[in-house]
Amino acid sequence: MDPKRTVELVVLSDLHLGTPGCHADELLKYLKSIRPRMLILNGDIIDIWQFKKRYFPKSHLKIVKHLLGLASDKCTVYYITGNHDEMFRRFSGMKIGRLKIVNDLKMELDGATTWIFHGDVFDVVMQHSKWLSKLGAVGYDALILLNRFVNWTLRMLDINIKPVSFSKKIKESVKGAVRYINDFEETVATAALHKNAETVICGHIHKPEIRQIRSGDRTVNYLNSGDWIENLSALEYHAGSWRLFQYREDFVEHPSEIDSEFEKSVDAEAKELFKNMLMEFQH
Repeated sequence: MDPKRTVELVVLSDLHLGTPGCHADELLKYLKSIRPRMLILNGDIIDIWQFKKRYFPKSHLKIVKHLLGLASDKCTVYYITGNHDEMFRRFSGMKIGRLKIVNDLKMELDGATTWIFHGDVFDVVMQHSKWLSKLGAVGYDALILLNRFVNWTLRMLDINIKPVSFSKKIKESVKGAVRYINDFEETVATAALHKNAETVICGHIHKPEIRQIRSGDRTVNYLNSGDWIENLSALEYHAGSWRLFQYREDFVEHPSEIDSEFEKSVDAEAKELFKNMLMEFQH
């Protein structure tokens, strides 16, 4: 009996393959657990901004291979371009087998119009200060690496506390960040209504969400697939309804299995040295 779940439609975004922050091992485990009839890759799949030839581990190549395998099977795959992989926008409309590159996508689901795009076109910083956006991306990656290093260290020392997320803390506590996210979501919802879409799906801000947003006398269903940097989330549509898949909640596994790629990249001697330093500091 095949243990894979059949899902009509899956939306993934912000994988950021080619960066140390990507949870490739966990993503591959999720992909191998499902059989999607349609897969939408909603931008920032390969991080061209941060791409370095010296960092593209086998686990990331396995993701690319698996996605291409899905497109060669019975699954229709749409690659919607984002800002970190914007160089692919010049190939919009190209089709390779069941894989098609597009800048956005409109479809009918159960008689309702759904509009899907990455979301960076409504990012004011991205549009007017691209250099600042790229600088912020570098800082965000550094913060994500610090997150993973701290959480890995806590596990090594058998400190049983909830994993920390500095980036989430900033997003939730800094008024400017909260206002930016709210403004982004409302702008996207309003744009969807202008396109006569009942549902809009995007990524870009790395905040998984399913909620209704009211604009005037109309309401739009706003969905965001999150990311595979800190939230490890996806959107699944099946039997007429949407749900958020969240890896840490939907997959039960030993905590040590998470961040396995990160742990492999840390030298054993460095682990021991850092452990000793922390233990000495605690005394």
